[in-house]
This record gives sequence, structure tokens and C-alpha cells, in this order.
Amino acid sequence: MNFEELTGQATSHILQLEEPRFAAAPQTVRAFLAMREAARLEGLELSVFSGFRDFNSQLRIWNMKAEGRRPLLDLSGEPLDYGSLTSEEIIEGILRWSALPGASRHHWGSELDLIDLNAMPPGYRVQLVLSEYSSEGVFGPLNQWLEARAEEFGFFRPYRIDRGGVAPEPWHLSLREISQPRLDQLELAALTKLLAGTNLGLRDEVLVKLPNIFEQYILNICP
Repeated sequence: MNFEELTGQATSHILQLEEPRFAAAPQTVRAFLAMREAARLEGLELSVFSGFRDFNSQLRIWNMKAEGRRPLLDLSGEPLDYGSLTSEEIIEGILRWSALPGASRHHWGSELDLIDLNAMPPGYRVQLVLSEYSSEGVFGPLNQWLEARAEEFGFFRPYRIDRGGVAPEPWHLSLREISQPRLDQLELAALTKLLAGTNLGLRDEVLVKLPNIFEQYILNICP
């Protein structure tokens, strides 16, 4: 994979499906479709809430959060008081739930955020927060099914538990055969150079902290 693909600046490694509508690497698409058929036999209708995300989309998410135009959440999914946060706290608040542009695993086409359409009441608005995937949550059965079956199809959960980096994301699956080589390929120096040339919110503060961010929020995943 070249650097532009690795950092979400190109889409040559991505397949866009129309039905079901989502974008991911071809291997991820095949694995998901097989998993979806298996889940249907048990009454679940798996759907991709988010698949491939390009650099500009990730940059837009980051900047909206950095500027207070999109909420920052604590671990329970409750909004933080943006006005009371320091720059460092804002960066940490973003990184707990959103990746740096150029370093998002969603750039690789290996990552899927999943929901269960059959579990949603009419008009339900998906939030992707932990309470939805708890035993009492709307996607609790989905969470249990993925825990039991996802590995059969080559997926794992990089944020299965809290390791002090990205918050737990039970909805987030990663196709190991693609994502592990990509993580090994991503280099701090190249990411630093890329971000230095962007309009990233709080860019200078991020660049100072980037070696620690790289260790804590990018490399620090569940095996």
C-alpha cells in the first residue's frame, strides 16, 4: 500500500458497494458479506454505519471537534464542557473517540462500524456510544454476537477494552489480514510531515505531542 492510500489521500484500494451501500477494501467487503449472512440466520441484520473514511473527512471531523462545533464526549458518552478545557484536554478529548487524520484505521478499508438494523425502533438515531452496546442497550445482542462470532470471519476488535488510549468501541471491527500490515507500515516521521502541511486544528500542539499520541492512541490496540 502506498503512502497516499495508507493515509486516506487515495481510494485506489477501496471498493464502493451500492447494495448494501458502504466502502471498504475488497477483502473486507467479502468478509463482511459472509458474516452478514451468518448473522441473518440468527435474526440480526448487520449494517455498516461507517466504513472507509478519507483524509479530508477525518480532518473535517477533527477540526469541528477542535473548534467546539461538534461535541467532545467523556467515556460515558456525555458532553464535556468545551469552554473549560485546555488545548491539551481538547486534544485528549478528541483522541479518545476520533483518530488523527492520516492515522485513522478507517483509511485502510479494513475497519467497519456495525449496527443491527433489526434491533432499531422506527426513527431510531444511532449514536455509537457504549450504552447502546451494553447488555441493556439496543445493540446488546449484536455486541454479544460479534464477541462470539466475528473472529470466524477474520475480524477483531482493536478497541475492545480501555487500554488508556482510544475509548472502548464495541461496534468497531477490523479485518486483521489488512490492518496489521498497515499499522506496521505507518511511520511517525511521515505522519508528522503530512500533518505539518495541513490546517489541522491545534496543529502545533498536536505536533509537539505526536510521539506520545502515536504510542498511546495509534499503536496501543487490543491484540
